[in-house]
Amino acid sequence: MKEMEKIKYIILLGFFALINSCTSNYLDTPQPTDSLAPDVVYSSYEGAKAHIAGILRRTRGQFTDYDAGNVGSIYFARENKGNISINSGSWFQFDYANENREPNFRRTVFSWRFPYYLINRINDVIEGVSASTALSPDQKNELLGQAYTMRAFFYFELSLEFQHTYNFDPNLPAPPIYTSSKVLEGAPMSTMKDLYAFITNDLEKAIQIGSANRGDKSYFNKNVSYAVAARVYQVMGNWGKAKDYATLAYGGNPTAVLSPEFYQSGFDDMNKGNEWLLADPQQSDQSNYYYLAPHGFYTRTESAYNNTYINKSFVALYSATDVRNQFAKTTATDYRMWYTKKFKFSFTAAFAIIRTPEMILIQAEAMYKLGDENGAHDLLYALQKNRDPQAVKSSTTGNAFYEEILLERQKELYGEIGVEWYDAKRLRRGLKRDSWHRLNMASNPLLPDDKRFFLKIPQTELDANPNIPQDINLSR
Repeated sequence: MKEMEKIKYIILLGFFALINSCTSNYLDTPQPTDSLAPDVVYSSYEGAKAHIAGILRRTRGQFTDYDAGNVGSIYFARENKGNISINSGSWFQFDYANENREPNFRRTVFSWRFPYYLINRINDVIEGVSASTALSPDQKNELLGQAYTMRAFFYFELSLEFQHTYNFDPNLPAPPIYTSSKVLEGAPMSTMKDLYAFITNDLEKAIQIGSANRGDKSYFNKNVSYAVAARVYQVMGNWGKAKDYATLAYGGNPTAVLSPEFYQSGFDDMNKGNEWLLADPQQSDQSNYYYLAPHGFYTRTESAYNNTYINKSFVALYSATDVRNQFAKTTATDYRMWYTKKFKFSFTAAFAIIRTPEMILIQAEAMYKLGDENGAHDLLYALQKNRDPQAVKSSTTGNAFYEEILLERQKELYGEIGVEWYDAKRLRRGLKRDSWHRLNMASNPLLPDDKRFFLKIPQTELDANPNIPQDINLSR
């Protein structure tokens, strides 16, 4: 106990020194939330921002291992579960096999612990900002808008990882809800209905009080609140709100927020062009090094893990004039024939969490669902024409047109958010692989509502939490 007090005292001295020097290094360095008294952290706007910056740094760090380090690890694990990307072995290989879901597996433990670790620290921010007497009302609203969106974001990721999609059965058990930084365990499972009500309540509050201001694109602001809300309402099938919030996230003018001239620059700089809404950046003295997914796993031009290839049938979907056609051929004749140059790996490369094209495509999908097929056609074509000067407007209608929207999501977003898995899960579809995959799963494909679309509850959580039934995994 005395040693812990000594550590807290040292950290406290460091906090004052760093705040007084106003160095950017501190703003990118996480500070333990239980190390400093709230009246110290929240005695100034700069201190509160520094605390949030520290939490954001953890979202892009080295949490557990190379396939379990940060937000990118969660998204790339999903990417590996589909038909587009082909894992040749090494990191993410068990996700590729769609068998990485048992209670003691690293994927399961990380996908639970990582969001809850961050949620706990975000709860600390919400409590500290709310109780502060030093912050102005406007400063409080800006900071709370960020925090509510961050909390909603990570609870949404938990919902995707640990249960069937929302519309399968909203009454199914869902991850526990914690709202106090002082309560770290012991809450019972919630339901999907309750969890999504909590998530949307956080987002609606953030949208009401938040600000468009932010330091850079790694910070959550009102545009990000709109974007996260668009994703959530898309999964829920609330197409009116999905459309409205997607439109507000990017501004409603597609050509103003698309930068095809930068599409082939490596997806490594959040400041190139104007498509990135939210990013996890790196810098040379604060890098996650080889933990960076997808860059370090797709690349074959920089030295990294180089273990992920692209399905030849997916490559064939792109025209020669499409700016997104960034595929290169190897000398192999099997599943390793093609790879992508979309992501350039380096220790300072940034990771795109949300981009404007995703919002445009959510808007188009929502318009279709709401009966505005002509408007959806126009919007989809605006994106296609931006990416390919030779694009021809589609004449498809009905379900065939809807499938075109979903295909465009894959062509635009592959490698980024696990879009193929994400869409198959929320739309309750299967996910089959072509025969030439390293593991084609022909005898055991992912079926609609397959339990392999979600993970079991970690055994460490069951051991620590008596309020979760010990036999909960028997039906999972």
